[in-house]
Amino acid sequence: MANFEAYQEYQRIEDFEEDSPPGEEDLLVHVPEGLKGKHVMKTKVQFLFVVTFTTFLVNCVEYDVLFANRAVNHTGPGQNPLDRNKVTLPDAILPSQQCTQRIQEDSWIIFLLIMAAIFWIYRLVKVFCNVLSYWEIRQFYIKALKIRMDELCNFTWQEVQGRLISLQREQQMCIHKKELTELDIYHRILRFKNYMVAMINKSLLPVQLQLPLLGNVVFLTQGLKYNFELILFWGPGSLFQNKWNLHPKYKRSGNRLELAQQLSRVILLMGLANLLLCPFILVWQVLYAFFSYTEVIRREPGSLGARRWSLYGRLYLRHFNELNHELYGRLGRGYKPTSKYMNSFTSPLLTVLAKNIAFFSGSVLAVLIALTVYDEDVLTVQHILTAITVLGVVITVTRSFIPDEHMVWCPEQLLQCMLAHIHYMPDHWRGNANKSETRDEVAQLFQYKAVFILEELLSPIVTPFILIFLLRNKSLEIIDFFRNFTVEVVGVGDICSFAQMDIRRHGNPTWLSEGQTEASIYQQAENGKTELSLMHFTIKNPRWQPPQESSVFISHLKEKVQHDAQGGPSTQLLLSQAPLCTSLQSNESATGTDNLLASVLAHPILTASGLQGRDHRFIPPSTAASAAASVLASLSTSQLAHPSRGRSHGLLPSSVHPESTMYRSDRTIIDSMTNSDSRIRSNTLHSEFASAEMSLHAIYLHELHQQSSHPQRASGQWQNPVPMRDLHTNTGFQARSGLSSSISMPTPVHLGQWQEEEEEEEEENDQEINSGSTPKQGAGS
Repeated sequence: MANFEAYQEYQRIEDFEEDSPPGEEDLLVHVPEGLKGKHVMKTKVQFLFVVTFTTFLVNCVEYDVLFANRAVNHTGPGQNPLDRNKVTLPDAILPSQQCTQRIQEDSWIIFLLIMAAIFWIYRLVKVFCNVLSYWEIRQFYIKALKIRMDELCNFTWQEVQGRLISLQREQQMCIHKKELTELDIYHRILRFKNYMVAMINKSLLPVQLQLPLLGNVVFLTQGLKYNFELILFWGPGSLFQNKWNLHPKYKRSGNRLELAQQLSRVILLMGLANLLLCPFILVWQVLYAFFSYTEVIRREPGSLGARRWSLYGRLYLRHFNELNHELYGRLGRGYKPTSKYMNSFTSPLLTVLAKNIAFFSGSVLAVLIALTVYDEDVLTVQHILTAITVLGVVITVTRSFIPDEHMVWCPEQLLQCMLAHIHYMPDHWRGNANKSETRDEVAQLFQYKAVFILEELLSPIVTPFILIFLLRNKSLEIIDFFRNFTVEVVGVGDICSFAQMDIRRHGNPTWLSEGQTEASIYQQAENGKTELSLMHFTIKNPRWQPPQESSVFISHLKEKVQHDAQGGPSTQLLLSQAPLCTSLQSNESATGTDNLLASVLAHPILTASGLQGRDHRFIPPSTAASAAASVLASLSTSQLAHPSRGRSHGLLPSSVHPESTMYRSDRTIIDSMTNSDSRIRSNTLHSEFASAEMSLHAIYLHELHQQSSHPQRASGQWQNPVPMRDLHTNTGFQARSGLSSSISMPTPVHLGQWQEEEEEEEEENDQEINSGSTPKQGAGS
C-alpha cells in the first residue's frame, strides 16, 4: 500500500480517455487519437506561425516592387550601374515601423488578431492541462504498473492490460467491483466511440446525403464529427452529465418529446454558432491546406491520387470495443487489396484522354527543357518556370489514370480478399463486384486524398446546414436511441448496450444467432456487427470470460466449424495451392497467412474448374465457407484439447507445431534469439495468426449469412447446410452434402488445438511461442 496514492489516481486517470474533448479534431489534418498530445502541441505552434506569417504577407510586403510594377533605383558609392534597377528581397519588405502602422490602421486585421490570440491562449491552457494529465498517466505507469518509460514501447497492450487487471485484484483501485475484466477496460476507453459506431451502424446520424446529379453522397468530416460529439457527449447541453454517466432524465420515457425539443434547440444554437464562425474557420482551413499541401504537391503530384480510409469508413468498419491500434492495423492490412480492387476499374475513354494529355504535355515540356539546356537565359522569360512546373504536375497526374496494360484483375476475388481484412460488406456487393455502383460505395469508405481535402475545405460551409436542417429532425430518434441502448455497468458507468456484444439482445438471426436472440429488427445490429465484434474481441482477448449467452454462441460456432470442416479441403491441399491462388489475386509479396487466406478464397474457383490434386485425383467442389472451416479447425485452439492451458477461444501461436513447414523457419529463428527478441517475435506471430483467424471467421460468417438470407446466391455445391440444432448429429453428413462416401477426404494437417488429441511433447514446444499476445503496439491507444 506504499503507493496507494498513485493507485487512487486511477479514478481520475481513466477519465482522460480517447473520446474526451478532442484537441484539434476540427482541423484539416487527421491525426490518430494516440498522437493527440503531440499533435496539440505541434498544431498550437503551427497555428501561431500561420497567423504571424499571414499577417506579415498581408501587411509587410510591397507587392508592386516584388512584381516589378514599380522601378527601384539603388544609388550609392560603389554601386554597380548594372545592379541599380535589380530588385532584391529586402526591397519588397517594408520597414518594421511602416508595417506596424499598417496593422494598426486596419481594424479588421486587429479584430482577427484578437480572435486568434484568444483561441491561442485557450489552446495554451488546454495543452497545459493535457501535460498535467499525461504526467499523472506517466506516474501511474511507473509507480503502479511498474513499467519504465524506456520499456513502454516494448510492451503490448495485452501485457499492460494484464498488469492493470492484476493491480485491481491486489489494490482495489476501482472500489465498486472486486475485479476488472478486459471488457470493463475497453468500455472505459471506448465509451463514446462505441456510441458513435452504433449510431453509424443504425444509420442514425445524417451523414448520407441525396444530392442532385451526384446521387447518394457520404459526408463526414472532422469538423462535423467534432460537432456531433460536442452536442451528444461533452459540450454544454449534451446528453451526458459527466464523462461516465448519461443524465438521468434521458433514461426516462415520460418526457421524451420535451427532451427532443430541448435537444433540437441545442442543435439549432450549435448550427448557428457554426454559421457565424464559418468565415473564420474557412479562412483557417484554406490557409492551413495551402501551407500544408503546396510543397507536398510540388514534390509528389501523384499524392493527391492516393487513397485513404475515410472517417465514415473508419466508423462503419470498426468493431464494437476495437481500440485504435487494432483498427489501424486491420485497415492497414486491407489497404493493398482494397487499392487493387479500386484500380481494377478503368475507363477506356479516360485512359485515352490521359494518354493524349500526357503526350501533349510531355512534348511541350521536352522542348522547354531542351531550350533551357541550350541557353539558360530561357529561364529568365516570364512564367517559363511556372510552365515547366505545371507541365510536370499534369504529366504525373495523368499517368496515374493510365492502367498497367499487362495486369489482369479478378474483381470478385479482390472484393473477397478485401472482406477478409475489413470484415464488413453489404449483402448486395456479393456477385456485383464488377459493377460501378459497388465501386462507388467502396469509394465512400476508401476515398481519394484529394476528395478528403476538398471535403474538409467545404466542411465549414456544409456543417451548419447539416446540423440545422438534418440533425435537428432526428432529435426524437436520438433521444430514443440513448434511452433504449444505454445500460449501467458497475464500476464502469453508462455504456452503449451494443458494446456488450449481447447476442440475446442485439444478435441477428441471419448471422448464426437463430434461436439465441430475442432482438427485434430495431434492436438488431446491422451487417452482423454484434457477432463479428464478439468474435474479434474474443480472439484479441483470449483470457476474457464471456457471459453465458456469448459463450453459447461461440460454442455453437465452433461446433459448426468442426462439422463443416469434415466436408472441406485439407489445410495441406490449401497450402499447396497458395502460389496459384496468390497469383490470381496479383499478390506478389504475400506472407504465409496471406497465402493461406488467398487459398481459402480461391479454392472454390479452382475446384469448380476441375482441379486435380498432386495425387492426380479429382478434388471435390467446395465453398469458401467449407475451406475456411477446414483451416479454422486446424488453426484454432480448444479447451477440450488442452485443458491444462486454461481457457482460450482463438488462434494462439502456441498451437502451431514447430515441425510444420509453415513455421519451422520461424521456430529456428526464435530459438536463436535472446529472451527479449524471442518475446517480440512471439508477439508478432500471435498478432499475425490472430488476425488470420479473425479474417477466416469473417469469411466463414459472411458465407453462412449469404446461405441463410440469400440461399439462391450460395455458390458451390454446399447444399442443405446443417442447422444449429443438428450439429451434434454427424451421421449422414456426406449424404446431405451430396458427397459420395467413396471419395477419400484428406485428413486436415494438425496446426492447432481443435483436434481432440495431440502429443505431449508438442504441448511443451507450443508453450514457448505462446508467451505474447499482440504485435508491438503503443501501450496506450
